Amino acid sequence: MSRTQWRADETKRDPHAHYSQGVKAVFIHHTDTPNSYDCADVPRTVRNLYAGQTRDLRWGDLGYNFLVDKCGTIYEGRAGGADRPVVGSHTLGFNQGTTGIAAIGTFGRGTPVPAAMERAIAALAAWKLGLSGIDPTSKVRLTSTNDKSLYSKGISTEFDAVSGHRDGYATTCPGEALFARLPAIRNLAARLQGRSPRTPSGAGLPTSLLSLQHISR
Repeated sequence: MSRTQWRADETKRDPHAHYSQGVKAVFIHHTDTPNSYDCADVPRTVRNLYAGQTRDLRWGDLGYNFLVDKCGTIYEGRAGGADRPVVGSHTLGFNQGTTGIAAIGTFGRGTPVPAAMERAIAALAAWKLGLSGIDPTSKVRLTSTNDKSLYSKGISTEFDAVSGHRDGYATTCPGEALFARLPAIRNLAARLQGRSPRTPSGAGLPTSLLSLQHISR
């Protein structure tokens, strides 16, 4: 679902998007919001997150590049072009060259991760990493840009191409349950890529993601 479809108030954000050279890794988050939502109400939830992150946190826009609900619908987060390497505000120290995907809900220990949500996250990761020729099951090297991350500024370290927020920052996000599903998400993303260096156009992608690929910049 595009920003237009979830009715983002574009006057609230920084009008200038920032870009990296490409997406090397994906960081998975949860929004730490209730799980008992109706999927028809998610656009309102996304608008509320947008208001909080622009007004209260002053991040200039949504911190996440994408959000995914329990029904498997994908929402465009930070503006700048869904198919472009937009720099977000999702993993302090490691926003450059990465994409942040937020699962809408709270996924602490013992909380089931909806299958539709998991599949959509995997498909989105396959597509975004495929644009840079990255295998979702591979390791990538990232360099910290902030001393408040788990690694001092300038330190380069290896991450899984699909990592959790907690891998780069001192947090429990994306929750024990979703973090435990990351190996399965990596493997599914790799299968959706067909084990090729680039994602075949449209292969295995949910309809909501296909609609995002052609959002105007």
